[in-house]
Amino acid sequence: MKNHPFSRRDFLRVSSLGVGAFALGETLMSFSPKDGKKLGIALVGLGYYSYGQLGPALLHTKNCYLAGIVTGHPAKAEAWKKQYNIPDKNIYNYETFDKIKDNPDIDIIYVVLPVSMHKEYTIRAAQAGKHVICEKPMALNAKECEEMITACKKANRLLSIGYRLHFEPHNMEIMRLGQKQVYGKVTAIDTGNGFVYGGTDNSAWRLKKAMAGGGGLMDMGIYSIQGSRYTLGQEPVAVKARQEKTRPEFFNEVDETVYWELEFPGGFVATGKSSYNHNWGYLHVEAEKGKFGLEPAYGYGSVEGYTPAGPMHIPQVIHQAMQMDDFAECVRQNKRSRVPGEEGLKDMKVVDAIYRSLDSGKKEKIV
Repeated sequence: MKNHPFSRRDFLRVSSLGVGAFALGETLMSFSPKDGKKLGIALVGLGYYSYGQLGPALLHTKNCYLAGIVTGHPAKAEAWKKQYNIPDKNIYNYETFDKIKDNPDIDIIYVVLPVSMHKEYTIRAAQAGKHVICEKPMALNAKECEEMITACKKANRLLSIGYRLHFEPHNMEIMRLGQKQVYGKVTAIDTGNGFVYGGTDNSAWRLKKAMAGGGGLMDMGIYSIQGSRYTLGQEPVAVKARQEKTRPEFFNEVDETVYWELEFPGGFVATGKSSYNHNWGYLHVEAEKGKFGLEPAYGYGSVEGYTPAGPMHIPQVIHQAMQMDDFAECVRQNKRSRVPGEEGLKDMKVVDAIYRSLDSGKKEKIV
């Protein structure tokens, strides 16, 4: 793409085949709806992730369907209404959002807004009596995560975070191999996630600290942090981080590239990195009996894995369809999601500590 700005949207398009390119692979979970009724999901925010991923994925779900939308753009509302056959009564804007409490068609609200709005709309959704999926990163900081968890518990509503890779079979296999020590004790982890943020216009919300909370670390680094955590099945206790900026005039409010050493109990250290200036997307693991990992690891499309026994021959799936179907079943059975609010809180505690380390230049405890 020489002499052409390479945007985040371009990266997502070329780094995945798109949900429409996949038929659902072998299902890893068994669903048996009690009454055969699909639960209704309303998407709040109709940006790229909603129109490029979640909307199309909901055409493939078994336990839920796109019942409603919330948007501040009438033109978007009209387009979605026609494309997904959404009735007028299930279309809301941000002024009418709270009226959603009176709509029995909508069981689950999926918050797909700038990070600075996650807390408000998660809490309002729960107070409206709806179960909630909140996109990652969960919030601007750990304190906001705690407030969101408390509000959902008070309203007796389930809260899940949009960690689609916990339902992607290659990543699930990495969890099994690492946590079960299939190839012996894990001796090293190195993981990175990022893309080259193209163009010269830095007015996007992702580049505004007040709206995004940070840059590449918040947006892409969450995946690297998750990869280390779920490979080991342990929680880190400290982190030492550093950053680099090759375009300070563009990334003047947020981080560009961040490198870290994540310390786990017993002294094990995983290396990780995130970037808005490098095309990374891998998870490499070394164990006593060989190496295993993923590359590409974190994109929306195909994921490829390897083990000492050779390549992983695992079907590709639509990550978001698996994720939303699982949560719908959790709602139906009133059981905790495998990626509850507490999972998002754990990541944000790490992110908070990384930012503290960048400020202090020292290793910081994760608290």
